[in-house]
Amino acid sequence: MSCLYSFFMSKPMKIRICLLLALVPFLFSFANAQEKDATEVFIDSLINQMTLEEKIGQLNQPNGRRLEDMESMVRAGKVGSFLNVMGVDQINELQRVAVEESRLGIPLIIARDVIHGFKTIFPIPLGQAASFNTEVSYDGARVAALEAASAGIRWTFAPMIDISRDPRWGRIAESCGEDPYLTAQMGVAMVEGFQGDSLNNPYSIAACAKHFVAYGASEGGRDYNSTFIPERLMRNVYLPPFEAAKNAGCATFMASFNDNDGVPSSGNKHILTDILRGEWHFDGFVVSDWNSVSEMFIHGFVKDHKQAAKVALEAGLDMDMASYAFARYLKDLVKEGNLDVAKIDEAVRRILRIKVRLGLFENPYVDTTAVKRNTYTEESLAKAQKAAEESIILLKNENKVLPIDENKVKTVALIGPFIDAKRDQLGTWIFDGEAEYTQTPLEAIKTQFGDKVKILSEPVLEFSRDRRTDKFAKAVALARRADVVVVFVGEEAILSGEAHCLAEIDLVGAQSQLIAELAKTGKPLVTVVMAGRPLTIEKEIAQSDAVLFAFHPGTMGGPAISNILFGKVNPSGKTPVTFVKSVGQIPTYYSKNHTGRPPHPNQKLMYDIVIGQRQTSAGAACSYMDLGYKPMFPFGYGLSYTTFEYSNLKISADSLKSNETLIVSFDLKNTGDCKGTEVAQLYVQDIIGSTTRPVRELKRFSRVTLEAGETKTVTFELPMQDMAFFNLKMEKVVEPGDFRLWVGGSSEADLEADFVVVE
Repeated sequence: MSCLYSFFMSKPMKIRICLLLALVPFLFSFANAQEKDATEVFIDSLINQMTLEEKIGQLNQPNGRRLEDMESMVRAGKVGSFLNVMGVDQINELQRVAVEESRLGIPLIIARDVIHGFKTIFPIPLGQAASFNTEVSYDGARVAALEAASAGIRWTFAPMIDISRDPRWGRIAESCGEDPYLTAQMGVAMVEGFQGDSLNNPYSIAACAKHFVAYGASEGGRDYNSTFIPERLMRNVYLPPFEAAKNAGCATFMASFNDNDGVPSSGNKHILTDILRGEWHFDGFVVSDWNSVSEMFIHGFVKDHKQAAKVALEAGLDMDMASYAFARYLKDLVKEGNLDVAKIDEAVRRILRIKVRLGLFENPYVDTTAVKRNTYTEESLAKAQKAAEESIILLKNENKVLPIDENKVKTVALIGPFIDAKRDQLGTWIFDGEAEYTQTPLEAIKTQFGDKVKILSEPVLEFSRDRRTDKFAKAVALARRADVVVVFVGEEAILSGEAHCLAEIDLVGAQSQLIAELAKTGKPLVTVVMAGRPLTIEKEIAQSDAVLFAFHPGTMGGPAISNILFGKVNPSGKTPVTFVKSVGQIPTYYSKNHTGRPPHPNQKLMYDIVIGQRQTSAGAACSYMDLGYKPMFPFGYGLSYTTFEYSNLKISADSLKSNETLIVSFDLKNTGDCKGTEVAQLYVQDIIGSTTRPVRELKRFSRVTLEAGETKTVTFELPMQDMAFFNLKMEKVVEPGDFRLWVGGSSEADLEADFVVVE
């Protein structure tokens, strides 16, 4: 420094002034760099060196499954990410070309749909939500990340945190159900599981919160359909899980297929820029859903694919998945003066930021030995089994048919198409799941209890849609020889998931007839349902002595079901979505708004009406004359082999300010004769609001394990800020007034207390 000073001072004044003037831009640049994060300085440096074509390349995500010239595209800087490229050797070679042979050496992000497992498959997300245990979702995502990253995948399109209130919609299987709070909690756990302690860990993968936003409200439960969600409902119900994911550090977001109120999400500046980046300060990047940029033309929202590219980029969408609209049209749009290159720079910056955070510049390659070492480990399989056990819901158990006592029961008949359905047990959207590793109920029961109990088995139907009844006689004969009959029914994995929506959600094929025939034998009948959605099975439940519902439980579903059937594990799952009696009740969800004529238990149903009665609406309520207002099972419902009692509810104050926290405590007692786990739930109602408010909202839950006869005091902390909602002025506030809360084992909890929020 002293040498530079001496050199500077030795020059004449005129030259010194010229030197200072020349140095001013560099001095300002240095000062700005000091204020900037080193990552941002690095990104700026890269962007300044990039050609327009290279910038556009970073925004392009082709489907690697359909390309033959991948390496040449990478070499020319025309790709920022691939999806559906598989194989460690191929991925390493593509990264080598990107890093060593492209002009700027920018690595690729390799992406894949890893939804509820890569090789070791956990229960579908709806099943994970049924556990009401964030640890289940965290473990599922962490195991998936370990296995997928070992195979070279560093980005997944999960979690799906759409609020889903229509079981006809096939993608309800990928969701966490109907409730914003439960969905937010489970979604955050998935983000944290996928991304681990640090994104640059080679065994972490970038999460992607999808589908932004309101896709789960597709009209009529039909995939890709329009939604009509007003701003207030959007902000109070559909956006909160996404904001929670953003606050948890979710690296990327995915725009949804649907248009809402006429605006496709891929071109919706209000949600992608105003809310996501403006209000929430999200600094990751947004990817389109498959071909959804070009599909804005089919929507009728743009005149051609070129305009689609412009509208999407200017709305705030950064990466184009599989439609090539950005790759084909952005350059011409810039040259024509119809697109500011600064918009492209912003998108490139956000993508490069995630690549840096993933550590891809330092470590783009995959350890070729990691796949074998990190796949199907004992620890991963144990976590998958625990997840399956906690996700299974006991819906009915008359006369304590369950658990089966292997010391008293001599013969058990296992009947139905799902006793050994390896592929279907895994559920939807498991591109890399391997059926040969699936452990089914038939295998598990034979292994665990075959030496104590005689096992008779007959699938009868080859698959759920099978309509043949020719083997019914054989099944009935087996049932008559057994002490207990367990029938395994449900829906094949292919009947749920994307583009697999149903107008009716009854048991398909001849399954219902099979249950009816088995019920006629008079033998204790246990029905086990495996499905990707709630089904309308009121009739089948009535014919069964006990019913277990397992949203497709994954690789270790067999041992999990076996353990529950024979009492080695006490079921603790709860319904993450309301089970309706009939599709005619849809939509039915627990947190509905109050109406002026709310339903009540004393209203008359169709067959209560006297012949010739005069037309009148007196005493009428918001309900159906044929089905009433009650669903088959409410949200948060699930039985146990023991029973629980809630008592001694206490709150820390009757009156609080909006910046204070209410402490809620109560006693929970196991009143039965075996150990069990109860999901204790806290619901709140804002009784009077500037807009009508839901009758109840879930605000807290906790899994509590108790020995027989044991009592524990459960405590919840409830900040009054959690009572905030978007009011009549579209401001998020806690409105002063009267509130009521309930604690219990479902959304029909009845132990209550009142409190007041003051100014």
